[in-house]
Amino acid sequence: MNSSELVDPIYGPELDSPLSDDRVLVPRLARHQIVMPDGHLVGVTVAGAGVPLVVVHGFSAEGFLYAQSLSRLVKMGFRVIAIDTAGHGATQGLPLNGQNMNAYAELLGNVIDELGIKRYIVAGHSMGGQLVTRLAAARPEQVMALMLIDAIVGDTWDWMVRAFRVNPPLLVGVGGVLLIDSASVIPTFTDPRQATKLIRLVAPTLAGHAVQPWRLLGPMMSILRTRASRHALNKIQSNDIPVFVLHGAWDVAVPHRTGVDAARRTDGVLVTVEHAGHSWILRDPETLPSIFNELLGAELGEAIRDGLQKAGLKGKGTSIKEIERVCYNRNARVFSLTAADSIPKPVGRHRRPKYGWTVDRYQGHQKVRAGQ
Repeated sequence: MNSSELVDPIYGPELDSPLSDDRVLVPRLARHQIVMPDGHLVGVTVAGAGVPLVVVHGFSAEGFLYAQSLSRLVKMGFRVIAIDTAGHGATQGLPLNGQNMNAYAELLGNVIDELGIKRYIVAGHSMGGQLVTRLAAARPEQVMALMLIDAIVGDTWDWMVRAFRVNPPLLVGVGGVLLIDSASVIPTFTDPRQATKLIRLVAPTLAGHAVQPWRLLGPMMSILRTRASRHALNKIQSNDIPVFVLHGAWDVAVPHRTGVDAARRTDGVLVTVEHAGHSWILRDPETLPSIFNELLGAELGEAIRDGLQKAGLKGKGTSIKEIERVCYNRNARVFSLTAADSIPKPVGRHRRPKYGWTVDRYQGHQKVRAGQ
Protein backbone atom coordinates (compact mmCIF):
# COMPACT_ATOMS: atom_id res chain seq x y z
CA MET A 1 0.00 0.00 0.00
CA ASN A 2 1.39 3.41 -0.97
CA SER A 3 1.82 5.92 1.78
CA SER A 4 -0.76 8.71 1.74
CA GLU A 5 -1.13 12.14 3.22
CA LEU A 6 -4.88 11.65 3.39
CA VAL A 7 -6.51 11.53 6.76
CA ASP A 8 -9.13 8.86 7.35
CA PRO A 9 -12.14 9.84 5.17
CA ILE A 10 -14.64 8.00 7.35
CA TYR A 11 -16.53 10.27 9.72
CA GLY A 12 -17.41 8.58 12.99
CA PRO A 13 -18.05 5.76 13.31
CA GLU A 14 -20.76 6.13 15.90
CA LEU A 15 -20.09 2.72 17.42
CA ASP A 16 -16.75 3.98 18.76
CA SER A 17 -18.61 5.90 21.45
CA PRO A 18 -19.81 4.17 24.63
CA LEU A 19 -23.24 2.61 24.48
CA SER A 20 -25.90 4.68 26.19
CA ASP A 21 -29.60 4.53 26.89
CA ASP A 22 -30.24 7.60 24.72
CA ARG A 23 -32.29 7.25 21.58
CA VAL A 24 -30.18 7.01 18.42
CA LEU A 25 -31.11 8.84 15.21
CA VAL A 26 -30.72 6.61 12.15
CA PRO A 27 -30.92 7.99 8.57
CA ARG A 28 -33.94 7.01 6.51
CA LEU A 29 -33.34 4.99 3.34
CA ALA A 30 -35.27 6.18 0.29
CA ARG A 31 -36.69 3.68 -2.22
CA HIS A 32 -36.82 4.62 -5.90
CA GLN A 33 -37.58 2.98 -9.22
CA ILE A 34 -35.52 4.41 -12.06
CA VAL A 35 -35.92 3.93 -15.79
CA MET A 36 -32.79 2.91 -17.65
CA PRO A 37 -32.08 4.29 -21.17
CA ASP A 38 -33.36 1.02 -22.67
CA GLY A 39 -36.59 1.24 -20.64
CA HIS A 40 -35.63 -1.37 -18.03
CA LEU A 41 -37.13 -0.58 -14.61
CA VAL A 42 -34.72 -0.91 -11.67
CA GLY A 43 -35.30 -0.59 -7.92
CA VAL A 44 -32.71 1.40 -5.97
CA THR A 45 -32.51 2.24 -2.26
CA VAL A 46 -30.30 5.19 -1.34
CA ALA A 47 -29.18 7.06 1.78
CA GLY A 48 -26.26 9.10 3.03
CA ALA A 49 -23.35 10.97 1.48
CA GLY A 50 -19.67 10.25 0.96
CA VAL A 51 -17.87 7.11 -0.21
CA PRO A 52 -20.15 5.06 -2.51
CA LEU A 53 -21.04 1.65 -1.05
CA VAL A 54 -22.98 -0.42 -3.60
CA VAL A 55 -24.86 -3.29 -1.94
CA VAL A 56 -26.41 -6.29 -3.72
CA HIS A 57 -28.85 -8.63 -1.94
CA GLY A 58 -29.21 -12.39 -1.99
CA PHE A 59 -31.58 -14.69 -3.88
CA SER A 60 -35.30 -13.97 -3.26
CA ALA A 61 -34.47 -10.83 -1.24
CA GLU A 62 -34.27 -7.13 -2.17
CA GLY A 63 -32.09 -4.22 -1.17
CA PHE A 64 -34.46 -2.62 1.32
CA LEU A 65 -34.46 -5.76 3.49
CA TYR A 66 -30.99 -4.78 4.70
CA ALA A 67 -32.17 -1.31 5.76
CA GLN A 68 -31.36 -1.75 9.45
CA SER A 69 -27.68 -2.55 8.92
CA LEU A 70 -27.28 -0.13 6.00
CA SER A 71 -28.67 2.83 7.92
CA ARG A 72 -25.94 2.32 10.50
CA LEU A 73 -23.27 2.24 7.78
CA VAL A 74 -24.52 5.60 6.51
CA LYS A 75 -23.41 7.17 9.78
CA MET A 76 -19.86 5.97 9.07
CA GLY A 77 -19.48 8.25 6.03
CA PHE A 78 -20.92 6.11 3.23
CA ARG A 79 -23.51 6.83 0.59
CA VAL A 80 -25.30 3.48 0.51
CA ILE A 81 -26.76 2.41 -2.85
CA ALA A 82 -28.65 -0.91 -2.60
CA ILE A 83 -29.68 -2.18 -6.05
CA ASP A 84 -32.45 -4.72 -6.65
CA THR A 85 -31.17 -7.37 -9.06
CA ALA A 86 -33.16 -8.49 -12.09
CA GLY A 87 -36.38 -10.25 -11.12
CA HIS A 88 -36.24 -9.02 -7.52
CA GLY A 89 -37.85 -6.13 -5.69
CA ALA A 90 -38.72 -3.29 -8.06
CA THR A 91 -36.45 -4.49 -10.89
CA GLN A 92 -37.77 -6.14 -14.04
CA GLY A 93 -36.47 -9.57 -14.97
CA LEU A 94 -34.10 -10.26 -17.85
CA PRO A 95 -35.17 -11.75 -21.19
CA LEU A 96 -34.73 -15.50 -21.55
CA ASN A 97 -31.60 -15.10 -23.68
CA GLY A 98 -29.86 -13.20 -20.90
CA GLN A 99 -30.29 -15.58 -18.01
CA ASN A 100 -26.81 -16.12 -16.64
CA MET A 101 -24.85 -14.49 -13.84
CA ASN A 102 -22.79 -12.38 -16.24
CA ALA A 103 -25.97 -10.82 -17.66
CA TYR A 104 -27.18 -9.97 -14.15
CA ALA A 105 -23.78 -8.46 -13.30
CA GLU A 106 -23.80 -6.46 -16.52
CA LEU A 107 -27.15 -4.93 -15.58
CA LEU A 108 -25.71 -3.93 -12.19
CA GLY A 109 -22.79 -2.24 -13.93
CA ASN A 110 -25.15 -0.38 -16.26
CA VAL A 111 -27.19 0.85 -13.28
CA ILE A 112 -24.04 2.10 -11.55
CA ASP A 113 -23.07 3.97 -14.73
CA GLU A 114 -26.55 5.44 -15.05
CA LEU A 115 -26.37 6.70 -11.46
CA GLY A 116 -23.08 8.45 -12.26
CA ILE A 117 -20.86 6.51 -9.82
CA LYS A 118 -17.24 6.30 -10.97
CA ARG A 119 -15.44 4.59 -8.07
CA TYR A 120 -16.98 2.59 -5.22
CA ILE A 121 -16.90 -0.22 -2.71
CA VAL A 122 -19.18 -3.10 -3.66
CA ALA A 123 -20.70 -5.65 -1.28
CA GLY A 124 -22.87 -8.68 -2.03
CA HIS A 125 -24.72 -11.21 0.12
CA SER A 126 -25.22 -14.81 -1.04
CA MET A 127 -26.15 -14.69 -4.77
CA GLY A 128 -25.32 -11.00 -4.67
CA GLY A 129 -21.76 -12.00 -3.78
CA GLN A 130 -21.52 -13.95 -7.04
CA LEU A 131 -22.77 -10.93 -8.97
CA VAL A 132 -20.42 -8.39 -7.40
CA THR A 133 -17.49 -10.77 -7.91
CA ARG A 134 -18.19 -10.81 -11.64
CA LEU A 135 -18.78 -7.07 -11.63
CA ALA A 136 -15.42 -6.41 -9.92
CA ALA A 137 -13.61 -8.76 -12.31
CA ALA A 138 -15.07 -6.88 -15.29
CA ARG A 139 -14.44 -3.39 -13.82
CA PRO A 140 -11.30 -3.60 -11.67
CA GLU A 141 -10.42 0.06 -12.25
CA GLN A 142 -13.65 1.20 -10.54
CA VAL A 143 -13.75 -1.02 -7.45
CA MET A 144 -11.96 0.21 -4.32
CA ALA A 145 -12.81 -2.93 -2.34
CA LEU A 146 -14.93 -6.06 -2.66
CA MET A 147 -17.03 -7.34 0.27
CA LEU A 148 -18.33 -10.93 0.01
CA ILE A 149 -20.96 -11.84 2.62
CA ASP A 150 -21.76 -15.59 2.71
CA ALA A 151 -21.26 -15.38 -1.05
CA ILE A 152 -21.81 -18.25 -3.48
CA VAL A 153 -18.24 -18.13 -4.79
CA GLY A 154 -15.19 -20.28 -4.17
CA ASP A 155 -14.04 -23.76 -5.09
CA THR A 156 -16.44 -25.52 -2.74
CA TRP A 157 -19.45 -23.72 -4.22
CA ASP A 158 -18.24 -24.41 -7.79
CA TRP A 159 -18.09 -28.10 -6.91
CA MET A 160 -21.62 -27.91 -5.49
CA VAL A 161 -22.93 -26.33 -8.72
CA ARG A 162 -21.43 -29.17 -10.75
CA ALA A 163 -23.28 -31.60 -8.46
CA PHE A 164 -26.51 -29.62 -8.94
CA ARG A 165 -26.21 -29.98 -12.71
CA VAL A 166 -25.91 -33.74 -12.44
CA ASN A 167 -28.61 -34.04 -9.78
CA PRO A 168 -30.93 -30.97 -9.84
CA PRO A 169 -32.94 -32.09 -6.76
CA LEU A 170 -29.85 -31.25 -4.70
CA LEU A 171 -30.44 -27.59 -5.53
CA VAL A 172 -33.98 -27.93 -4.20
CA GLY A 173 -32.50 -29.32 -1.00
CA VAL A 174 -30.23 -26.29 -0.65
CA GLY A 175 -33.26 -24.09 -1.26
CA GLY A 176 -35.05 -25.83 1.60
CA VAL A 177 -32.11 -25.22 3.92
CA LEU A 178 -32.16 -21.54 2.94
CA LEU A 179 -35.88 -21.34 3.74
CA ILE A 180 -35.27 -22.80 7.19
CA ASP A 181 -32.39 -20.39 7.73
CA SER A 182 -34.55 -17.47 6.60
CA ALA A 183 -37.35 -18.49 8.95
CA SER A 184 -34.92 -18.61 11.86
CA VAL A 185 -33.87 -15.02 11.11
CA ILE A 186 -36.95 -13.68 12.91
CA PRO A 187 -36.20 -13.98 16.68
CA THR A 188 -39.85 -14.10 17.73
CA PHE A 189 -39.30 -15.03 21.34
CA THR A 190 -35.80 -13.80 22.13
CA ASP A 191 -36.25 -10.31 20.64
CA PRO A 192 -39.89 -9.45 19.86
CA ARG A 193 -39.09 -5.87 18.88
CA GLN A 194 -36.53 -6.97 16.28
CA ALA A 195 -38.97 -9.62 15.05
CA THR A 196 -41.61 -6.95 14.44
CA LYS A 197 -39.16 -4.83 12.44
CA LEU A 198 -38.07 -7.78 10.28
CA ILE A 199 -41.64 -8.87 9.60
CA ARG A 200 -42.46 -5.34 8.48
CA LEU A 201 -39.47 -5.37 6.11
CA VAL A 202 -40.05 -8.89 4.78
CA ALA A 203 -43.81 -8.62 4.18
CA PRO A 204 -43.61 -6.61 0.89
CA THR A 205 -40.97 -8.99 -0.48
CA LEU A 206 -43.09 -12.06 0.26
CA ALA A 207 -46.13 -10.38 -1.25
CA GLY A 208 -44.19 -9.70 -4.45
CA HIS A 209 -43.12 -13.35 -4.72
CA ALA A 210 -46.70 -14.49 -4.13
CA VAL A 211 -47.93 -12.36 -7.03
CA GLN A 212 -45.07 -13.20 -9.43
CA PRO A 213 -43.40 -16.43 -8.26
CA TRP A 214 -42.03 -17.18 -11.72
CA ARG A 215 -39.61 -14.25 -11.46
CA LEU A 216 -37.31 -16.35 -9.30
CA LEU A 217 -36.91 -19.11 -11.90
CA GLY A 218 -34.52 -17.02 -14.00
CA PRO A 219 -32.03 -16.30 -11.20
CA MET A 220 -32.18 -19.92 -10.03
CA MET A 221 -31.46 -21.30 -13.52
CA SER A 222 -28.68 -18.76 -14.08
CA ILE A 223 -26.78 -20.18 -11.10
CA LEU A 224 -26.65 -23.55 -12.86
CA ARG A 225 -25.60 -22.09 -16.21
CA THR A 226 -22.76 -19.87 -15.03
CA ARG A 227 -19.04 -20.51 -15.41
CA ALA A 228 -17.07 -21.40 -12.27
CA SER A 229 -16.32 -18.45 -10.01
CA ARG A 230 -12.60 -19.18 -9.74
CA HIS A 231 -11.93 -17.40 -13.05
CA ALA A 232 -13.40 -14.13 -11.75
CA LEU A 233 -11.66 -14.53 -8.38
CA ASN A 234 -8.32 -15.08 -10.11
CA LYS A 235 -8.79 -11.91 -12.14
CA ILE A 236 -9.65 -9.96 -8.99
CA GLN A 237 -6.48 -11.21 -7.29
CA SER A 238 -4.33 -10.35 -10.31
CA ASN A 239 -5.73 -6.80 -10.29
CA ASP A 240 -4.93 -6.36 -6.57
CA ILE A 241 -8.51 -5.53 -5.57
CA PRO A 242 -8.78 -5.69 -1.76
CA VAL A 243 -11.21 -8.48 -0.84
CA PHE A 244 -13.04 -8.94 2.47
CA VAL A 245 -14.90 -12.21 2.97
CA LEU A 246 -17.49 -12.28 5.79
CA HIS A 247 -18.97 -15.74 6.35
CA GLY A 248 -21.09 -17.42 9.01
CA ALA A 249 -19.35 -20.30 10.75
CA TRP A 250 -22.63 -22.26 10.85
CA ASP A 251 -23.75 -21.57 7.29
CA VAL A 252 -25.07 -24.92 6.02
CA ALA A 253 -26.45 -23.86 2.62
CA VAL A 254 -23.22 -22.11 1.58
CA PRO A 255 -20.55 -23.80 3.72
CA HIS A 256 -17.95 -21.72 5.52
CA ARG A 257 -15.31 -23.58 3.50
CA THR A 258 -16.41 -21.75 0.36
CA GLY A 259 -15.62 -18.44 2.07
CA VAL A 260 -12.19 -19.79 2.99
CA ASP A 261 -11.67 -20.72 -0.67
CA ALA A 262 -12.58 -17.20 -1.83
CA ALA A 263 -10.30 -15.49 0.71
CA ARG A 264 -7.40 -17.82 -0.09
CA ARG A 265 -7.71 -17.44 -3.87
CA THR A 266 -7.86 -13.62 -3.67
CA ASP A 267 -5.33 -13.14 -0.84
CA GLY A 268 -8.13 -11.49 1.08
CA VAL A 269 -9.25 -10.92 4.64
CA LEU A 270 -11.57 -13.61 6.07
CA VAL A 271 -13.99 -12.64 8.85
CA THR A 272 -15.65 -15.71 10.37
CA VAL A 273 -18.88 -14.77 12.15
CA GLU A 274 -19.17 -17.19 15.04
CA HIS A 275 -22.35 -19.25 15.59
CA ALA A 276 -23.94 -17.54 12.55
CA GLY A 277 -25.98 -19.08 9.75
CA HIS A 278 -26.45 -17.85 6.19
CA SER A 279 -28.59 -14.79 6.93
CA TRP A 280 -26.93 -13.40 10.05
CA ILE A 281 -26.77 -9.99 8.36
CA LEU A 282 -30.59 -9.82 8.58
CA ARG A 283 -30.92 -11.39 12.01
CA ASP A 284 -28.73 -8.84 13.78
CA PRO A 285 -28.42 -5.26 12.43
CA GLU A 286 -25.43 -4.43 14.65
CA THR A 287 -22.90 -7.10 13.63
CA LEU A 288 -22.14 -5.90 10.08
CA PRO A 289 -21.58 -2.25 11.11
CA SER A 290 -19.37 -3.41 13.98
CA ILE A 291 -17.24 -5.50 11.61
CA PHE A 292 -17.01 -2.51 9.26
CA ASN A 293 -15.93 -0.40 12.22
CA GLU A 294 -13.05 -2.77 12.96
CA LEU A 295 -11.97 -3.11 9.32
CA LEU A 296 -12.03 0.66 8.79
CA GLY A 297 -9.20 0.87 11.27
CA ALA A 298 -7.19 -1.64 9.22
CA GLU A 299 -7.25 -2.89 5.62
CA LEU A 300 -10.62 -1.43 4.59
CA GLY A 301 -9.61 2.06 5.69
CA GLU A 302 -6.36 1.68 3.75
CA ALA A 303 -8.25 0.48 0.67
CA ILE A 304 -10.53 3.53 0.79
CA ARG A 305 -7.65 5.96 1.17
CA ASP A 306 -5.74 4.28 -1.65
CA GLY A 307 -8.84 4.20 -3.86
CA LEU A 308 -9.57 7.88 -3.32
CA GLN A 309 -5.98 8.74 -4.10
CA LYS A 310 -6.11 6.75 -7.35
CA ALA A 311 -9.39 8.48 -8.19
CA GLY A 312 -7.65 11.85 -8.01
CA LEU A 313 -8.05 13.07 -4.43
CA LYS A 314 -4.80 14.76 -3.46
CA GLY A 315 -3.50 16.39 -0.30
CA LYS A 316 -5.57 16.44 2.84
CA GLY A 317 -8.94 17.46 1.42
CA THR A 318 -11.21 14.71 2.68
CA SER A 319 -14.47 16.60 3.01
CA ILE A 320 -17.63 14.90 1.75
CA LYS A 321 -17.63 17.37 -1.15
CA GLU A 322 -14.09 16.42 -2.18
CA ILE A 323 -14.78 12.70 -1.85
CA GLU A 324 -17.89 12.98 -4.00
CA ARG A 325 -16.04 15.04 -6.59
CA VAL A 326 -13.72 12.12 -7.40
CA CYS A 327 -16.17 9.24 -6.86
CA TYR A 328 -19.15 10.54 -8.87
CA ASN A 329 -19.80 12.27 -12.15
CA ARG A 330 -20.71 15.92 -11.94
CA ASN A 331 -24.49 16.21 -11.46
CA ALA A 332 -24.70 12.43 -11.04
CA ARG A 333 -28.22 11.06 -11.10
CA VAL A 334 -27.74 9.41 -7.71
CA PHE A 335 -27.61 12.88 -6.10
CA SER A 336 -31.27 13.39 -7.00
CA LEU A 337 -32.34 10.13 -5.33
CA THR A 338 -32.67 11.58 -1.87
CA ALA A 339 -35.33 10.90 0.71
CA ALA A 340 -38.44 13.06 0.51
CA ASP A 341 -38.30 13.11 4.31
CA SER A 342 -34.66 13.51 5.31
CA ILE A 343 -35.36 13.71 9.05
CA PRO A 344 -33.56 10.83 10.83
CA LYS A 345 -35.73 8.30 12.59
CA PRO A 346 -35.23 7.54 16.32
CA VAL A 347 -34.77 3.78 16.71
CA GLY A 348 -33.50 3.39 20.25
CA ARG A 349 -29.92 2.98 21.33
CA HIS A 350 -27.34 0.92 19.49
CA ARG A 351 -26.64 -2.31 21.31
CA ARG A 352 -23.71 -4.65 21.23
CA PRO A 353 -23.58 -7.04 18.24
CA LYS A 354 -25.18 -10.42 18.76
CA TYR A 355 -22.32 -12.29 17.09
CA GLY A 356 -18.59 -12.39 17.69
CA TRP A 357 -16.04 -12.89 14.91
CA THR A 358 -12.46 -13.83 14.16
CA VAL A 359 -10.22 -12.40 11.43
CA ASP A 360 -7.72 -14.31 9.28
CA ARG A 361 -5.56 -12.88 6.51
CA TYR A 362 -4.19 -14.60 3.42
CA GLN A 363 -1.08 -13.86 1.39
CA GLY A 364 0.38 -15.97 -1.39
CA HIS A 365 -2.76 -18.13 -1.09
CA GLN A 366 -1.69 -19.11 2.42
CA LYS A 367 -3.01 -18.01 5.80
CA VAL A 368 -0.72 -15.47 7.43
CA ARG A 369 0.20 -16.41 10.97
CA ALA A 370 -0.06 -13.80 13.70
CA GLY A 371 3.15 -11.82 14.00
CA GLN A 372 4.28 -12.43 10.42
